[in-house]
Amino acid sequence: MIAFDILTLFPNLCAGAFSESVLKKAQENRLIQIRCLNIRDWTTDKHHVTDEPPYGGGPGMVMKPEPIFAAVESIRTERSHVILMGAGGRRFSQAVAAELSRKQHLIFICGHYEGVDHRVAEHLADDEISIGDYILSNGAVAAAVVVDAVARLIPGVLGDSASAVDESFSSGLLEYPQYTRPQLFRGWSVPEILLSGHHRAIREWREHQAQRKTRERRPDLMEGQ
Repeated sequence: MIAFDILTLFPNLCAGAFSESVLKKAQENRLIQIRCLNIRDWTTDKHHVTDEPPYGGGPGMVMKPEPIFAAVESIRTERSHVILMGAGGRRFSQAVAAELSRKQHLIFICGHYEGVDHRVAEHLADDEISIGDYILSNGAVAAAVVVDAVARLIPGVLGDSASAVDESFSSGLLEYPQYTRPQLFRGWSVPEILLSGHHRAIREWREHQAQRKTRERRPDLMEGQ
């Protein structure tokens, strides 16, 4: 079982993402464990202050290091891997998800305001991850994305063990088009090859479609092909 601990100022923001569908069942079946923990619980002042103005001036507020260090140090073990969610981190991908799925305990530090005191990145986090070149209002949203992508790679989480393999990015390409019943819908028909029962021809068609789709929409993924 892999455990996920998400440290955030807004635990309810991410908790809802894990209370439905596949991840809910995975938790019930004890394949994964997910906790959304409030960083304010590790503050020591009566007002539970977690942010201060930045040294050197500038807009916004910066999250203080003390409660973050205290939170991580209270739950971290030798098997933990601590991840700071931040725009300056390495880009998240399916390959990174596979790498993280081999860990036993992932701790996510989720920033807010203008970010987190840099001493957290320098001296506490083992890793720093960004899910894309854009800014979110809260790191918990990004952490939820990573947890979902990682958790579905854990054996048993998905009903079909092949589902996590036969998807976009798993092969380095975007996924081929999928069709189901009815065969004819509003004049649009399912490609004849998929009705042929010729498995080799279907496999070759799907490979071709995946390559064409990737070449058109994500040519950057084709560089390694």
